[in-house]
Amino acid sequence: MLRLYCRARHRAAGGELCPDCAALHDYALQRLQRCPFGEDKPACGKCRVHCYKPDRREQVRQVMRWAGPRMTWRHPVLALRHLIDGRKPAPTLKKRE
Repeated sequence: MLRLYCRARHRAAGGELCPDCAALHDYALQRLQRCPFGEDKPACGKCRVHCYKPDRREQVRQVMRWAGPRMTWRHPVLALRHLIDGRKPAPTLKKRE
C-alpha cells in the first residue's frame, strides 16, 4: 500500500520510497516487531493496543484511505487477505505473572 501511495503522491520512481514514506515504513516495521500479540496480531483497526504515535497513525490512515481501494485492482489476493484479517476478533493480552 505504501509503495502505491508513494508512487502516485510523491512521484517516487523505480519502486523506491521517498524519504518520508521510507521513514513511515521503517517506523511501522519497528512497531510490528515490538507488538505484544506477535503472530496473533489483529489488523490495527481492531487492535486494543494502539502502538503508533497519533501523528503516525494519521499518516497510516491517509495511506490506507488512498491505497486501499486501489489494492483491489493491483493486488486482489493481498486485498482479500487483508479483509479476512480485519474480520478476525482481537486477541486479549495475557497478564504477566
